[in-house]
Amino acid sequence: MTATAAPSTPAQAAPVVLNSSGITAADVLAVARHGARVDLSPEARENVAAVRRHIEELAASSTPVYGVSTGFGALADTSIKPSMRHALQRSLIRSHAAGAGPEVETEVVRALMLLRARTLASGRTGVRPVVVETMLALLNAHITPIVHEYGSLGCSGDLAPLSHCAIVLMGEGRARDRDGVERPVPELLEEAGIEPVLLEEKEGLALINGTDGMLGMLLMALADLDELVRTADLTTALSVQGLRGRDTVFRPELHAPLRPHPGQEASAANILALLEGSPIVADVASEGSRVQDAYSLRCAPQVAGGVRDTIEHARTVALRELDSAIDNPVVLEDGTVTSNGNFHGAPVAYVLDFLAVVSADLASIAERRTDRMLDKSRSHGLPPFLADDPGVDSGFMIAQYTQAGLVSETKRLAVPASVDSIPSSAMQEDHVSMGWHAARKLRTSVENLRRVLAIELLTAARAIDLRAPLVPSAACAAAIAVLREDVEGPGPDRFLAPDIAAAEARLLDGSVLAAASEVVGPLR
Repeated sequence: MTATAAPSTPAQAAPVVLNSSGITAADVLAVARHGARVDLSPEARENVAAVRRHIEELAASSTPVYGVSTGFGALADTSIKPSMRHALQRSLIRSHAAGAGPEVETEVVRALMLLRARTLASGRTGVRPVVVETMLALLNAHITPIVHEYGSLGCSGDLAPLSHCAIVLMGEGRARDRDGVERPVPELLEEAGIEPVLLEEKEGLALINGTDGMLGMLLMALADLDELVRTADLTTALSVQGLRGRDTVFRPELHAPLRPHPGQEASAANILALLEGSPIVADVASEGSRVQDAYSLRCAPQVAGGVRDTIEHARTVALRELDSAIDNPVVLEDGTVTSNGNFHGAPVAYVLDFLAVVSADLASIAERRTDRMLDKSRSHGLPPFLADDPGVDSGFMIAQYTQAGLVSETKRLAVPASVDSIPSSAMQEDHVSMGWHAARKLRTSVENLRRVLAIELLTAARAIDLRAPLVPSAACAAAIAVLREDVEGPGPDRFLAPDIAAAEARLLDGSVLAAASEVVGPLR
């Protein structure tokens, strides 16, 4: 989704209700990607109002309280008199809305806003109900603040990205309408019937002190990788047949009983099911000329399985973070307001980096299978580069170049962001997580992985077609049939970029995977 595109709004998208107990990962996807409406429950509104009364009592007290009657960060020991506290909150947001670079995607901004509203609704931040309700009104009116690529260090919250959202609540900053057109913020708010918020004590700080951006991107990456790891099992099954490989290595007795990694077991079971009944595989077995296939075929379950297990670990962290109420200072159940370090993004940053590593490796093994199908010395009878007339035609030679370039970039993106730290705020914030940057590069990694698998899909489908009169398994034939609705089969060279784009689109909409699953049932 581009930065200016509005999210799709399925007619069946049910409203999401914010309660004090929080929301689900599916709720985040519904709002971020499908434009679902969000409402604040009466129970949560009353809880927020009750907690706010504690903040107002503290604001009236002579005892300094961080973020309520003091400055921020390295200025935490500076007392702020009551007459200047509106200016304090306003200045905080204006100064922290200091992002730079390209705009981030609409779905990321919507996830960011929803997740911050979720914490505000928890009753742990001390804001007034109107602050939460105004944030939700922006979401429901499809007003999207402009948030920039750079500005968060993943500690003390995603400060700059969240400030670019908060400043729009104040009637300032920059934003786009539901059609992706940038318009003056006061005009957008007036059109939607939204009153700008005059921030009271602590509210500015509560709007920006969270891991919401990196968490939102983690949740969306998990949803994408759930589908892509199953897609990788499908493209593996296609490549096995394109390369006249064997199915014996995917038998269940070689996995869970010997090496009980659950992801490996699931991947092997998927590939075996997708190969079931394949005349090509049966022909290879009857020939009996080879004992072993290359690692990129034989070890596919071990790699895709490790990806799955890493995804599950990352999901555990994401769901824990989704159950968290992150702010500093935070309001405890007894009304105590106290400082803490829960805004540090380290737990989220680590798993974002882990996912970039496994995305790169899954792309890498897929590229190796593709290259093998194009090499006449390793493809077991296929023409060089799958060309129609080798020499005159180049076939898929340069498609593999494109794939190699994507894999190379994805490997570079696997270098972890979370091991880096640059101190900020006059050394008050002297160790940061870089989780926002881990999330941003993961998004590129996931897109690259999808394109790599799209090229493997194209290549394996063409290789299988060239094996005629032998045909693939029913599940793989169904997947190829969906691809062939947009991409022609073997023939002379043609403009290849549209075919790659069409295959990528079919992976993005899930139709290729769905066609195979209709034959063998849902893949694990």
